[in-house]
Amino acid sequence: MFDNSHFPKAKKYWYMGKFYEWSQPSVHAMTHALHYGSSVFEGIRAYKTPQGAGIFRLPEHVDRFMNSASVLMMDVPYTKQQITEAIIAVMKENKLDAAYIRPLLYYSYGNLGLVPQFCPVELVISAWEWGAYLGEKSTTGVHVYILPWRRIHHSQYDMTAKLGGIYVQSTICGLMARSKGFDEAVFLNLEGNVAEGPGENIFIVKDGVLKTNHQSESILEGITRDSVLEIAHDLGIKTTIGAITKEEFTQADEAFFSGTAVQIAPIVRVTDDSDSSNQMKEFKVGDGKIGEITKKLSETYMDAVSGKTQKYQKWLTYVNEK
Repeated sequence: MFDNSHFPKAKKYWYMGKFYEWSQPSVHAMTHALHYGSSVFEGIRAYKTPQGAGIFRLPEHVDRFMNSASVLMMDVPYTKQQITEAIIAVMKENKLDAAYIRPLLYYSYGNLGLVPQFCPVELVISAWEWGAYLGEKSTTGVHVYILPWRRIHHSQYDMTAKLGGIYVQSTICGLMARSKGFDEAVFLNLEGNVAEGPGENIFIVKDGVLKTNHQSESILEGITRDSVLEIAHDLGIKTTIGAITKEEFTQADEAFFSGTAVQIAPIVRVTDDSDSSNQMKEFKVGDGKIGEITKKLSETYMDAVSGKTQKYQKWLTYVNEK
């Protein structure tokens, strides 16, 4: 039996076409994905709006979900439309005004060889009320730790996919950063440039220009990242996409994370531990406070996801819309 202490307002989850009580288990101990991480997932947010719960960029998330499944060579038992309808049904069943939504496809019980020849692909969808991933630091600014380990490289697998097993590196390094007293980790890639956080993209601002990096820098090009770039364009903020050197990052006027879970979280301090031959060195980003461009982007983004801006209504799927 499982309680929902860390999953507020979660009452039921959807599993293979039916709803189950949150406390009711449904996975066998020999499920393939438990042993090898042979799963794909999405993180999706729904926000409280004047029109009721609105799910942010649901079609794009479902598209990426299916792409991830194709990378893991899954025979998905549901169509995009069926998955979309199931996600909406989960929101309704749990009577959630705002939520974090987690659809998960995984190789289930069958065989336990590395190749899941006899393991069916199963789908589970859950939703619960979840605030900003980094808590109050999302509004006051985070202190990040540049890791001594490098991000998995884009030459090693298709980084357009959100594969469960790949995220063990994020788990290890997120724990490492927190054990040292930092709020979050930052990866460099094998080239020595800034890649991303354990589950977030990175933006910097220098001399009024907003910059983020390309997929070739070993990142997952996030849906929130794409939204920030569009908002910046609409606000007349000059943007560029390219490699971000470590020096650019530590000397930026502003910096922030973006992602579904984290939303937009300002980075105000950086500690570099990427070079084992040198001692850790701390940097203040800009004046150590949240920058004006970061603040403007964050405010505009939150207005967009909350259904307050007509221009961005296209990004919202309303749960109670007929």
